[in-house]
Amino acid sequence: MEKTQTALNIALKQLDIAAKKLNLDPRIHKTLKHPKRSLIVSITIKMDNGKIGVFTGCRVQHNDARGPFKGGIRYHPNVTLDEVTALAMWMTWKCAVVDIPYGGAKGGVCCNPKKMSTGELERMTRRYTSLILDVIGPYRDVPAPDVYTDAQTMAWIMDTYSQFKGYSVPECVTGKPLSIGGSEGRVEATSLGVIVCAREAAKHLGLNFKGATVAVQGYGSVGWNVAKIAHDMGCKIVAVSDSVGGIYCSEGLNPRYIYEHKSKTSSVVNYKGCKNITNEELLETKCDILIPAALENQITKANADKIKAKIVTEGANGPTTPEADKVLHEKGTTLVPDILANSGGVTASYFEWVQNLTREHWTLEEVNGKLENKMVKAFNDVHKVAKQEESDMRTAALMLGVGRVSNAIKTLGLWP
Repeated sequence: MEKTQTALNIALKQLDIAAKKLNLDPRIHKTLKHPKRSLIVSITIKMDNGKIGVFTGCRVQHNDARGPFKGGIRYHPNVTLDEVTALAMWMTWKCAVVDIPYGGAKGGVCCNPKKMSTGELERMTRRYTSLILDVIGPYRDVPAPDVYTDAQTMAWIMDTYSQFKGYSVPECVTGKPLSIGGSEGRVEATSLGVIVCAREAAKHLGLNFKGATVAVQGYGSVGWNVAKIAHDMGCKIVAVSDSVGGIYCSEGLNPRYIYEHKSKTSSVVNYKGCKNITNEELLETKCDILIPAALENQITKANADKIKAKIVTEGANGPTTPEADKVLHEKGTTLVPDILANSGGVTASYFEWVQNLTREHWTLEEVNGKLENKMVKAFNDVHKVAKQEESDMRTAALMLGVGRVSNAIKTLGLWP
């Protein structure tokens, strides 16, 4: 039986693997094991019922050798400092792999947003922003949306930060609404990056991407946009799922009709002409490309051998366990890891930041063109390392990311 590992244990284990492969200077390895700064705050607000609510929040800044810290803020009942530390570390590698000038950070507030009113969420967000104000900013640390936070949350953060500064500072945060400096294409950016990586992997395997069969686990923002973009690029979507269950249709599905069905019924299941399947069955569906875009630890040692897809492209963070990675690599499955595959989101955030700093606004075509170029280059960089090292792509991506960060640390030197 596979032990459930904490995110931080997995992140540190991955760093150890990359350090060994790179023959990393032990001093740099030691530095990278620890975040530069971890801030814990108590967020006290007045609740709608007149009582006082106290929520624990944090911001972890892992490494800024390559540029300002960058990373999302999540609102979730299970937020822990360890989990946020792991996510900050992964953001450092992700930004380095896609070669954007950022280091990794992550933030979170331990709360249940589903049980809070809009007013309570706004007061909590503004109070949290005021408490971390000294460690964030356009050239220091640029937050973004994550689990259960969105463009509105970012607007509150931007406004709070700007009120303290006395002038509008749109570049202090990304993932904002278009009306206050958000970027075109931001909503679909993660999904577009996933599909570009799947297409490039298909090219290297000599697989015809147009007409390739695709199964998508998860039908939230990333999963549904992945299905829509793949369908528009000529793929055949044969299976999709959400937290309730999934559907399969060998003839192919139209993602837009499925989205309408889910909007009306709250799930993709019971769609006409389709066979209902479980999430487990979806992962084992016969298809060319499998895209896990739901939760972590979905592909494990227990089911990795049953995966029939030629390509697995990770839309979610950490959907494959380290033990399953080994099984998939040994059986010849091409796995495009999360720190490469889903880096389209942070890349689009970088574009938004650049637009804000220069007070420009790029067209959707410009944003998507630049995003595609970045993703294709990052894929080829990782693929080249994988070939040289005769390793799987996750190890190669970690080597590339950790290597770029360690080179920056070495070049900067240690002060004082």
